[in-house]
Amino acid sequence: MKYADSGVNIDAATRALGRAKSAIRSTWDERVKSDTGAFGGLYQAAPGEPLMVASVDGVGTKVMVAVQAGRFDTVGQDLVNHCVDDILVQGAEPLFFLDYFATGTLNEDVLPAVLEGFATACRENGCALLAGETAEMPGVYAPGEFDLAGTIVGRVREEDLIDGSRIAAGDRIWGLPSTGLHTNGYSLARKVLLETAGFALDDVPEELGVSVADALLAVHRSYLPHLRTIWDAHGRAAVRGLAHITGGGFYDNVPRVMPQGLRAVIDTTAWNTPPLFRLIGDRGGVDPAEMYRVFNMGIGLCVIASPEVDLGALPDLEARIVGEVTSGDGGVDVRLGS
Repeated sequence: MKYADSGVNIDAATRALGRAKSAIRSTWDERVKSDTGAFGGLYQAAPGEPLMVASVDGVGTKVMVAVQAGRFDTVGQDLVNHCVDDILVQGAEPLFFLDYFATGTLNEDVLPAVLEGFATACRENGCALLAGETAEMPGVYAPGEFDLAGTIVGRVREEDLIDGSRIAAGDRIWGLPSTGLHTNGYSLARKVLLETAGFALDDVPEELGVSVADALLAVHRSYLPHLRTIWDAHGRAAVRGLAHITGGGFYDNVPRVMPQGLRAVIDTTAWNTPPLFRLIGDRGGVDPAEMYRVFNMGIGLCVIASPEVDLGALPDLEARIVGEVTSGDGGVDVRLGS
């Protein structure tokens, strides 16, 4: 089974975006400091001022799991934390978050639960839930369905910007563990677990030890406190590159921060793949390479640091070396275990 079998075509999305790049760039002036493909957009209002970093995202079909399970207090947290991580990879800390909630007919019990999730994660990340939009669109969404989107804005000083330009051959790639699927790959996960394997959300597969709902609705981790731990111990310059492992997995996200002439080598045997991913791969007959392109496989953030930086010694970080940087033609070499 492939991701496209569940209705999601990553390659088509990449091609479509490529066709629109010239139109996007036509709106820019000298204040735009990033190009398409970055995790967050960079904007500098005036020379010498901090860079503003902005990103927008959703939680995909994870909302459908929330609807089926009748649990609405976690997807808001997922969205905030996902957006925080997307600007964190450029060294930015969040300032404020904007939300968008769309549904066919408003349920007065669902909306407050989702908003409380937004507020919980905003408090934890130290950013303001500044404003939002609630849209009722009968006919667009079936009864009981809803969708979420969110925009985050943060800032980083120019000298603290993490853009991958300082990455060098010999650097080590550290992995920080995820809490589950985070917010990507749910169309494939749902197809495998709920259709092909025939699990109900309240089933507790022996391989998981928890219910399918609990495993699928585990909250996306914010890596902001983890990076603050690293910065406090080693300084901002210790981190040369960061990759948030989201849609596109290792194959699409790690290359986004690699300079020309360098290549990331990821050793997938360096960590134990969590049971949820093994269950999806086994029950769906999903090729290992496809799994590492769709899912984070247990590593939610890759931290690229110089060889003398030991993240493994930092308490509560659970960092482990998952690869290295070598000379090469760019991109990433994901070495799959047997």
